[in-house]
Amino acid sequence: MSTRNTTGGRTGGQAGDRIPAPRRPGRETGPREPEVPPRSGRETGSREPGIPPRSEDAASLPEPPAPRRSKRTEILENRPVNLDGFVEEWPEVGMVAMDSPYDPHPSVRVRNGIIVEMDGKERKDFDFLDQFIADHAIDASTAEWAMSLAPAEIAHMLVDPKVSREEVLAVSSALTPAKLLEVVKTMNVVEMMMALQKMRARRTPANQGHSTSARDNPVQVAADAAEGGLRGFRELETTLGVVRYAPLVAIALQVGAQAGKPGVLTQCALEEATELELGMRGITAYAETISVYGTEQVFCDGDDTPWSKAFLASAYASRGIKMRFTSGTGSEVQMGHAESRSMLYLEIRCILVAKGAGVQGLQNGSISCIGVPGAVPAGIRAVLAENLVASTVDLECASGNDQSFSHSDMRRTARLMPQLLSGTDFVCSGYSAVPNYDNMFAGSNLDPEDYDDWNTIQRDLQVDGALRHVPEAEILAARGRAARALQGVFAHLDLAPITDREVEAAVYSHGSDELPPRDVLEDLKSARSVMERGVTGLDIVKGLEAGGFPDVAEALLGVLRQRVSGDLLQTSAILTPELTTLSAVNDPNDYAGPDSGYRPSGERWEEMKRLRHVVSARNPEEEVG
Repeated sequence: MSTRNTTGGRTGGQAGDRIPAPRRPGRETGPREPEVPPRSGRETGSREPGIPPRSEDAASLPEPPAPRRSKRTEILENRPVNLDGFVEEWPEVGMVAMDSPYDPHPSVRVRNGIIVEMDGKERKDFDFLDQFIADHAIDASTAEWAMSLAPAEIAHMLVDPKVSREEVLAVSSALTPAKLLEVVKTMNVVEMMMALQKMRARRTPANQGHSTSARDNPVQVAADAAEGGLRGFRELETTLGVVRYAPLVAIALQVGAQAGKPGVLTQCALEEATELELGMRGITAYAETISVYGTEQVFCDGDDTPWSKAFLASAYASRGIKMRFTSGTGSEVQMGHAESRSMLYLEIRCILVAKGAGVQGLQNGSISCIGVPGAVPAGIRAVLAENLVASTVDLECASGNDQSFSHSDMRRTARLMPQLLSGTDFVCSGYSAVPNYDNMFAGSNLDPEDYDDWNTIQRDLQVDGALRHVPEAEILAARGRAARALQGVFAHLDLAPITDREVEAAVYSHGSDELPPRDVLEDLKSARSVMERGVTGLDIVKGLEAGGFPDVAEALLGVLRQRVSGDLLQTSAILTPELTTLSAVNDPNDYAGPDSGYRPSGERWEEMKRLRHVVSARNPEEEVG
């Protein structure tokens, strides 16, 4: 996951990428002092109305006591949730989650196969989002029929297990943004979750992690990526504080991921030109940092249009690079051009732009803007609704749960549960696989300190969040293996050396504070050298082979082969540890009610049962986890 640059494409580690969890000024210092109402004239010393008090009388009167507060109120005032920011709705500026009085009413009119009216607007009045959506994202041949169905009727189709996903897609592919909004507005959170478990594209859920470093330390990134792959992440993403470090960190992520578990796909979130070049060279395997927005003005502020984004997507696809767009409720409000529409209505426009551009999927779930919907009523419901709409129009959905947005452990868990329980293509598009102080995407809703809680919830509810408990010995071995493999690659490519002391520290460290500092100048020279010499993924494979890691080299070569086959371009594609593609083509979601669809069972369920401190039922003194 990942952040979005509010001036164009999403970039990593740039100022303004993410909103920190909102805080109320001064709340950290303790409970607020109560407001004392103005005292009456008698209380202020006046004898009679209009007669000023004598100064000696005023001075002699004691101050009245402040109203007494209950201990319970004081305790509640100091709860972490009250450090969060909450605001009232303000529809005129778009500060409303999903029910603005200014949202358009659904309508469509088709003439000679062309949509000439959509959501109350004639074609001559379309902005460029309207035109792109009407021409590329909506099935005009069935639009008038689909739009004639009542919103509640379509919602029933979504919830009803007896109605197949394919039947729903036949309707949803012909709906306008306003109609999709009306449909999800009829649904409560539980109904949306029921629909989402049917509408996700891939049968088997997966997860994505962040592996970044506050010091852009490639050794740390490699070690954390190896642990992340071992714990179950099938995609890992990095970004930078200093963008020039990108080639070294991207190489480190790729090497570390394959050292942990073969087939993990990696990306480096940067400005679009550099990110595309790294992908074309085979140093990254996927991209999701192509931001789209719900109003024309915000697109223009980023020097983009839906057509330019579609062209960029085709550039990635031409080289077999998996990619999806990024969007999320609240971005247009944050950037000041919401056109008085609700956050969810504008997000649905983003979803349909992604659909019209032909990309595989969308990273949505508010992402870097979660503080905005999180501050208004029903905002987290709107986030779930946008995930559902993305899946309902047949896009892969990387459903957020990435940026930190609340000081409350209860609230951040509640924000996670709808996606975890129903299952999405990627439950998190950025679970922080590093401590949050190292997360260059500005911190995540979850980090390594939550691994055991996550695994316990999976076990408690028998629900698959795609992660697993790993014994420490295996983790240490994987971290050391990744750091030494990167050491060999750097030596082979004649890059700034990695010392044995750095390798040792990376194995046992929690974060960058515990690692020896690297020579920044030499690292930056090495990074420039990678770009100038045209280093590719095959050069990294050769470096792994030369360094004594042939199995890691074979794993990376397998990922590169998938680029040639084009299988990663299928909707919801991931690679298994056996380096075979799992996607909506060969692993379609077949949920049809009880006793159907994906259920963790067999070897996977046995794996989920194992936690850090499980004791033997026969001998409670013996740990079996």
